[in-house]
Amino acid sequence: MARTPSNMLPLGNIAPDFTLVDSITNNKYSLNDIKGEKGTVVMFICNHCPFVIHVNEEIVRIANDYRVQGFGFVAISSNDIEKYPQDAPKEMWRTAQKNKYTFPYLFDETQDIAKVYDAACTPDFYLFDSESKLIYRGQLDDSRPGNGIPVNGRDLRQALDAVLRNAKVSEEQKPSIGCNIKWKE
Repeated sequence: MARTPSNMLPLGNIAPDFTLVDSITNNKYSLNDIKGEKGTVVMFICNHCPFVIHVNEEIVRIANDYRVQGFGFVAISSNDIEKYPQDAPKEMWRTAQKNKYTFPYLFDETQDIAKVYDAACTPDFYLFDSESKLIYRGQLDDSRPGNGIPVNGRDLRQALDAVLRNAKVSEEQKPSIGCNIKWKE
């Protein structure tokens, strides 16, 4: 199991726009369609990565807890499906159904969106404020498969809670660790 860290896009960057197809509904969504009044969480995930599988339940809990408080959520898969067919849209749909995703799960076929977000691994998390400025990027929490630390979403939850309290999000942020994005050659 490879352990690739996030690239940690500089804070303050404006969220790159996208228009991608949702594997759940087959509808196209743009960043504007996803945006929440308080902020937006963009997650790069995939179906087969053990790091994503390890946190799937908490991702859904966080989306359910914070969507009602004004945050938008979206997951994007950018893996090369020729080499990794388990990450194809049909399988994304199955993963979304199995895990009860309550957010769009978009397919980045060209991998252009992963590149403009400087995404490196799955899972990789980005929180943008109401003005689409990056205020958090990195890990969900300290838990990894096999390390014995419970999954609780602490790092992302603290950033979301800071926004709700109108407080500054701590700039001390840890990179996510996961499987590398499977780039096309």
